[in-house]
Amino acid sequence: LIHAATMVTAGVYLMARIHPILTLAPDALTVIAVIGAATAFYAATIACAQNDIKKVLAYSTISQLGYMLLAVGSGAYVAAIFHMITHAFFKALLFLGAGSVMHGLHDEQDMKRMGALRKWMPITAGTFIVGWLSIAGVPPFSGFWSKDAILTNAWDKSPVLWAVGAVTALLTAYYMSRQVFMVFFGEPRWQGDAAAEHGAHGDMRPHESPWTMALPLLALAFLATVGGALNLPLSGIDFLTRWLKPLFGSSLHEVTASTATQWVLFAITLVLVLAGIAIARAVYLQHRVREEAMEPAVLQHAWYFDAFVSAFVDGPVRLVAVWTAYVLDLKFIDGAVNGVATLVRDTGSTVRRLQTGFVRNYALAVACGAVALFAFVVYRTA
Repeated sequence: LIHAATMVTAGVYLMARIHPILTLAPDALTVIAVIGAATAFYAATIACAQNDIKKVLAYSTISQLGYMLLAVGSGAYVAAIFHMITHAFFKALLFLGAGSVMHGLHDEQDMKRMGALRKWMPITAGTFIVGWLSIAGVPPFSGFWSKDAILTNAWDKSPVLWAVGAVTALLTAYYMSRQVFMVFFGEPRWQGDAAAEHGAHGDMRPHESPWTMALPLLALAFLATVGGALNLPLSGIDFLTRWLKPLFGSSLHEVTASTATQWVLFAITLVLVLAGIAIARAVYLQHRVREEAMEPAVLQHAWYFDAFVSAFVDGPVRLVAVWTAYVLDLKFIDGAVNGVATLVRDTGSTVRRLQTGFVRNYALAVACGAVALFAFVVYRTA
């Protein structure tokens, strides 16, 4: 839980801490912003077609990390830290809620085999919906304030970056709405085959998690609701900005967009978020479009990026590693070391044969040496 919601953002914290270096490298900031926007969009598209309840949240985390890096690249370090904090609230809530769902369904993770769970798991459903509205960016939940701060600063950096972030907001609202509708609404799909498969468990009806699991859900739901109060975009109550501004100093980007422009950007983003929710509702609740049509194989397989890495990165690297291990290491390096040792050993074995232990042999060797030395001296003097 800690790793999924908070520890993965350590890199964002590090980037914010080295802000003096980044400020001296504007091109590096631009690269970071582009990578952040691309990451947010890429991971969001993948989350739209996943059926594993935890995979949706995993790719969602990657997407939210992209948002944070977009903020860093835009010089909006406070917005990055703000989103890191609100993300800790709603993503911890969502992951813990997913765990509660799995607990209530005997470790089931396939959302295609869930549905209508709000009737049997009201606390889990209610708190999960709070997390959904927060990450989707619906006001007044915490995720709305931090995401809006990022997008406003991204507009100052580049309207293109803002557009990518805004479209990603639509995708975020869509895939999280899709998850909520598939898990907690619609018709129950956990009956039938699931009951037969898990017959050993007895009653297959979902059940609410115990209070030891429900209380943390309620606490996180509260934080995900009011967390935006840490940095409201109003003078005097932007506590996080006032706290961190002395740290970032001149490195901190000041929003230059007019108030009217900010309101327009806010309205457009909110419309996109509501559109994402409406599309998910039309597909997964009203069934106006076939679900399969919205879940292409290319997204289910993460744009085949993992397959590409396995074929063109992992495979060649393994071949190089095998060649290095068995040819370079064993034959060349070990061969050189072992060769020297073998040479010394064989030389010692050969020389050892001269050590016979008989004095007459030693006397003969001395005599031969003396004769050879005498012959050499005579040859040199001649």
